[in-house]
Amino acid sequence: MARSGPGAGEPPLAIAAQGGSGPAPEPGGPDRDHKMAWGLVVLGLMRHVLRSRHLYQGVAVAAVTLASLRGISQENRASAMARLAAWNRREMQRLEHKA
Repeated sequence: MARSGPGAGEPPLAIAAQGGSGPAPEPGGPDRDHKMAWGLVVLGLMRHVLRSRHLYQGVAVAAVTLASLRGISQENRASAMARLAAWNRREMQRLEHKA
């Protein structure tokens, strides 16, 4: 139910018990527990992933693929340079013949 009157837009104040028997909670205590829980989950996942045979198969396939792509790229560059050198040689011969 919505409040009306002075202080209507403000959140209600919490009533604190006087003379509580327990110690005050540590600031950041639950946040630290939450972070530790996430850390343990991440460590568990990393352990599972690193022990997975599929990971190593994927890494091997990726390595072979990258090596073959590198070789294809080098061959393409060498072929392009050879074509450029042949064109340059023909142009030089044409210019010498013209002169």
